[in-house]
Amino acid sequence: MASLTRASRTAFRVLSCGSSATKASAAAFRNFTVSTTRFDAQLIDGKKISAEIRSEVKSEIDGLIAKGERQPKLAVVLVGEDGASATYVKAKRKACSEVGVLDETILRPTSITQTELMSLIADLNARTDVDGILCQLPLPDGMNERAVCDAIDPAKDVDGFSAANMGQFAMGQKSFVPATPAGVMELLKRYKVETFGKIVTIVGRSKNVGFPLANLLHSDGRYTDGGGDATVLQCHRFTEPQDLETCCRMSDIIIVATGVVGLIRGDMIKPGATVIDIGLTRVKGDDGKMKIVGDVRYDEAVKVAGLITPVPGGVGPMTVAMLCKNTLTAYQQRSR
Repeated sequence: MASLTRASRTAFRVLSCGSSATKASAAAFRNFTVSTTRFDAQLIDGKKISAEIRSEVKSEIDGLIAKGERQPKLAVVLVGEDGASATYVKAKRKACSEVGVLDETILRPTSITQTELMSLIADLNARTDVDGILCQLPLPDGMNERAVCDAIDPAKDVDGFSAANMGQFAMGQKSFVPATPAGVMELLKRYKVETFGKIVTIVGRSKNVGFPLANLLHSDGRYTDGGGDATVLQCHRFTEPQDLETCCRMSDIIIVATGVVGLIRGDMIKPGATVIDIGLTRVKGDDGKMKIVGDVRYDEAVKVAGLITPVPGGVGPMTVAMLCKNTLTAYQQRSR
């Protein structure tokens, strides 16, 4: 038997131990094949839900303005000329404008020093008119991203990337949750996907996506606001391929965020499962044009899953919407 990772060892124990009924289920599972029945997977429309969230945020901000209060403000720091980063910042600015969040985009060349960048963040921390601060990642080579993220005032860290916010979040305390994981949880909530007692496989363990998602989904809902009470398996680049398949096939929910195009096949999905694809990769299509694809083989998965996010149009729009919501929350907490 191939060596098993920690997550897959957990899955193996669940399947190989217990009563005769459990062992019978395990035997059936080992001979798993995808049903020939075609599932008409319901699409999880991230564009629709993100529009609802932005509308809710706009309504609250309109109420603030009507009472004569100032508008919330987000400061975005963009270092260098990375095309993808510039595109993300443009989308964030557009969303802010739509909901009534003032935005201030601060452009700095790649020649900026670490000391100068830290000084800029310190100035933004001190400004009373700035409620949220976001330093667009990745930063140019040679920059210490961790130091930059940790320099942002936790009360203004609307990205939730600082060690202070991550630590509070891991302990179940009030904190800013990174926008992408928060967006995934909102999609599950609004599509009424049950997480209590369900098995969830998260493929990917990044500090900004996979790690916080695992915490959100396994947390005890009695003590953590929005805790999912799920059994969470987490796979990553060193998980054996056969063990990744085992974990996925036993899961009620699969969430994948690796940037590996087509990693999750249709025959790896439990019929009727919910599939959340956070992958976002630009590839050249058969027609020679560039297109955006995810980590899931969508054409296969849509025939098996019960609910599935498209790429694009699934999780992506939610990230920007939740950033707007976090900025409003930062404003509200600072105004108390």
